[in-house]
Amino acid sequence: MSVTLLWVGPSRSEFANGFRLLDSFQDGTHSKKCVCRNRGMLFNCMGKKGWKQTGNRGSFSTDLRHLYVGGSGFETGSQFPVIPSAVATPAVEMAVSSEEKVYNVILKQAALVKKQVRSTGDLDVKPEIVVPGTLGLLSEAYDRCGEVCAEYAKTFYLGTSLMTPERQRAIWAIYVWCRRTDELVDGPNALHITPTALDRWETRLEDLFKGRPFDMLDAALSDTVAKFPVDIQPFKDMIEGMRMDLKKSRYKNFDELYLYCYYVAGTVSLMSVPVMGIAPDSQATIESVYGAALALGIANQLTNILRDVGEDARRGRIYLPQDELALAGLSDDDIFAGKVTDKWRNFMKKQIKRARMFFNKAEKGVVELSPASRWPVWASLLLYQQILDEIEANDYDNFTKRAYVNKVKKFAALPIAYAKSLIAPSRTPPLSKPQFEK
Repeated sequence: MSVTLLWVGPSRSEFANGFRLLDSFQDGTHSKKCVCRNRGMLFNCMGKKGWKQTGNRGSFSTDLRHLYVGGSGFETGSQFPVIPSAVATPAVEMAVSSEEKVYNVILKQAALVKKQVRSTGDLDVKPEIVVPGTLGLLSEAYDRCGEVCAEYAKTFYLGTSLMTPERQRAIWAIYVWCRRTDELVDGPNALHITPTALDRWETRLEDLFKGRPFDMLDAALSDTVAKFPVDIQPFKDMIEGMRMDLKKSRYKNFDELYLYCYYVAGTVSLMSVPVMGIAPDSQATIESVYGAALALGIANQLTNILRDVGEDARRGRIYLPQDELALAGLSDDDIFAGKVTDKWRNFMKKQIKRARMFFNKAEKGVVELSPASRWPVWASLLLYQQILDEIEANDYDNFTKRAYVNKVKKFAALPIAYAKSLIAPSRTPPLSKPQFEK
């Protein structure tokens, strides 16, 4: 089901052209109302689904006619090179795996947190109060973000209720930016979105990080990244994932698919951990906590992919490793035919096993988060694991049947997630650094 997201516009004229959510444009020149699907953000708590809301409100849209083109390079500073494009030079691709590239981003994020610890002596980040005179505007901006999160990510929104107000509002701001970005390419107007439009969106992101937000919703995120040790790289990488969606519909192996999953989902985890915070009594390394959060993002996106095989195939997309399909005796034609065979069942069993492996990695890191932030993460993890159970219950028919967790099971998972959120960090040796295969 498709929708147009609507809202009540503010009265202040200086924001009359801002505070918008659905990005509507054709090559940045003609504004059209965009009706979109979305993948689901904030540890992918929502998943791919359609949505609709109507009411006596004004329309959300981000008019990219006001954006301008500008470039910026990806920062370096680690043993692993960051490759900004999904297609790197063959020589580099042979030497550096996708996991290594992504781990470079983790190292940068961890360095920011360590810098915060050195300057404040506190791992549990406590943001400072905003500049006087802007509090009212920022409060309204954060409230708008909260309304969007409450409407379209109900379970996760409920989970954020235990967070401190500062963390809660910051998570809402990140959620809204991710949703806006996702909607640029994941809707009926996707055919009208060009790489140039995404370049403009990235320039707007850079301005936002420099304290020059374009609209109210940008202002909320700009305030968030000024308060918390959040690096711009995961945000840039998410935009790179949108570029991949414009030009790529097949993935030759899991290394390519892993990078895509990081771009569109793992990035959200890395954006969120600095806000959620790490427990003061955690014995784990900062890098390992980020690694576990990344694993949850990867696991959730792999689950999205396995759930939506039929839906994606009808759009001409196959988010499954081509080499593994071939080894299983399957081809694109088998996917488009949509028949559940023994070959398909065996293939799906292996894919589900891999997704569960990433969930298991993620579980080891959730307990290391700040206590008030664990509940929504545990809820996401448990609910997404149940989607894999539903795929199995449907006899691996993800061509014609959509695996979903009903409301009863969702509500039943919440107290379980809450109980798990009370578990203190482990006193065993810290989570280890990822080991990469050569």
